[in-house]
Amino acid sequence: MPLRLDSPLAVAVGDGNAKTLQKAFDMSVVADLLTHYPRRYANRGELTPILDLPKGETVTIVAEVMKVDVRDMKNRRGAMMTVDIGDGVGRMVLTFFAKYRGQLEWREKELRIGRRGVFTGKVGDYRGVTQFAHPQYEMFDDELRARTQADVLVTTPLPIYPATASLTTWQIEKMIGTVLDALGPVPEPVPDEVRREDGLLDARTALERVHRPSTKDEIAPAIRTLRMHEALTLQTALMQQRYLVRMLDATARPAKPGGLLERFDAALPFELTPDQKAVGETIAADLIGGAPMNRLVQGEVGSGKTLVALRAMLQVAETGGQAALIAPTEVLAAQHLRSITKMLGPQLAPLVMPTLLTGQMSAPERRKAALRVAAGQALIVVGTHALLGEKTTFADLGLVVVDEQHRFGVEQREALRAKGTSPHALVLTATPIPRTVAMTVFGDLDTSVIRTMPSGRAGIETFVAPLADHPGWFARVWERAAEEIAQGRQVFAVCAAIDTADGAEEADQERFADEEESRGPRWGVVQLQEALATHPSLSAVRVAGLHGRMAADEKDAIMQSFARGDIDLLVATTVIEVGVDVPNASTMIVLEADRFGVSQLHQLRGRIGRGGVPGLCLLVTEAEQGTPARDRVDAVAATLDGFVLAEVDLDLRGEGDVLGARQSGARSSLKLLRVIKDADLIAQARAIAEGIIEEDPALEEHEGLRDAMAQRLTIEDRAALAKN
Repeated sequence: MPLRLDSPLAVAVGDGNAKTLQKAFDMSVVADLLTHYPRRYANRGELTPILDLPKGETVTIVAEVMKVDVRDMKNRRGAMMTVDIGDGVGRMVLTFFAKYRGQLEWREKELRIGRRGVFTGKVGDYRGVTQFAHPQYEMFDDELRARTQADVLVTTPLPIYPATASLTTWQIEKMIGTVLDALGPVPEPVPDEVRREDGLLDARTALERVHRPSTKDEIAPAIRTLRMHEALTLQTALMQQRYLVRMLDATARPAKPGGLLERFDAALPFELTPDQKAVGETIAADLIGGAPMNRLVQGEVGSGKTLVALRAMLQVAETGGQAALIAPTEVLAAQHLRSITKMLGPQLAPLVMPTLLTGQMSAPERRKAALRVAAGQALIVVGTHALLGEKTTFADLGLVVVDEQHRFGVEQREALRAKGTSPHALVLTATPIPRTVAMTVFGDLDTSVIRTMPSGRAGIETFVAPLADHPGWFARVWERAAEEIAQGRQVFAVCAAIDTADGAEEADQERFADEEESRGPRWGVVQLQEALATHPSLSAVRVAGLHGRMAADEKDAIMQSFARGDIDLLVATTVIEVGVDVPNASTMIVLEADRFGVSQLHQLRGRIGRGGVPGLCLLVTEAEQGTPARDRVDAVAATLDGFVLAEVDLDLRGEGDVLGARQSGARSSLKLLRVIKDADLIAQARAIAEGIIEEDPALEEHEGLRDAMAQRLTIEDRAALAKN
């Protein structure tokens, strides 16, 4: 029986290989293995005499086995096999390593003295002896066949797969070949007319040529075809989900003349920005539509997203509906409540009764708040994960607002939405998302962008303090902080760790491949506080620390104290990354800035320059010029545009698991598709998917696409998409 893309790997390659693939790459079915594409293709090179082999090049030779030696290694565990081969003129050595001698027995049987074969590998040199380490080879019983085979191999690209120590590229290549030989019909995701117009290959040919190309010219068309398959499959899944959401019935929430929203707008002491007005009008229209709103609003830190969300909440409240805003931290939730209450003012706040509900509240407080919510008295509810608890019920949940969406999994968002009947959903993020990422990850959400900033902002200047070049600048950083404090302003100092003595770091601290493994962060909150206590310029300065190990009420008390101006210099971790609003804070100092991501640094910088006070951001780093770490820091210093930085960040780090749980909840990651390079292709696939779903939402007339989606998207993937 031919294999299918959804056939278990155990059936295709045997139990042992299937277990190895599962452990190494989380593969379970044939499609997982066949979408494990080569990361590059090696040029096997011309057949070259051993004496003329160029060091560092991948070459193919025909040679005879002259000597074989297998022995245990002296200085470390494991076994080693050396094979002397010769072509009649020169000799070289093949080397193979294994954990123990038994693992080399099969090679001893293959590589017997006197046998000839074709050997392909990268030319190395060890103590003056030319060698191949773990070469690819094929043995033959007669020389003529060996030479014929070698001539073919010269022009045949060698696929190099992502591999592990336990699973080599050669083994993967062999298993893929076995699967391709036994594979039956492959679904055609792309409609025939699109395939013809774009000159794409059929699915089976594309798979064959990406894994077993005869020439290098076959590779590019195969990859182009498979990229379109991936783009169309994912975009169709997102479009299908969007269609299903729009099929639901939602309660219309119209604003009324003289109602809460109109009264609120009339009392505002400032003009809305053009983007706030435009996005507000779009949301208002969504709320009176027959289908649930499912909208992502992205905007810079301080662009006024909370105000836009509050106006939507008031529109819902006018109909007697409730709005729930879920924030990632207790500190941020409490600040949102204060901010919302202040914006509403004494006239409107009693009418909607803004209510806080968090896990850190005392039992009586939490019970009182929960009763307000359940009775429908509280029309605006702000909270953390406590809103998701079974004991929290709503009288009429009409709108769910998710702040800082990247901090929540889809399961959490869905749990909140499930507390209402098809409530509207508004997702906020201060992390600007490149258009192509938005299309790929949040394609089932309508997207709005707030670019214009409120007037009255004094702006921010950003400077890099490169200690590798100017060690003395470290002292100047703190002198500069003292100068700002002397003018009555406040300063943030951010560290990459809580306490370097015990290695304590924040749970969400980012990791980068370029960080020195041997050296952790130099500065923690504890260490910096100790150093600043004896600093001559800061002896009279009021300093406090803030980090994730503190209790929620302690963190909130410190932030409120800082906001009141009772603290001059706040030493903190990234807990202050989101939601802290202190207009008098003028300076942001980030120590070891290279340990933070581009978006993190941008978020941190957004904590200053929020009032009429000019902002100063100092990025302190020991990273050398020209390193990836330094590039991240320099990129942030070069621009204040978060959308530009989002593109830079994507370019520097790659999209990684773009469809990973942290962002969308879908387990799948992109295989061949690259969101920057393939932006036009993604847009094309999106347009095709929209047309298909509009005419055939159940994909009854698109069997190939339906089958491809069934094989590409797991049950978990679909569940995640359904919750987005």
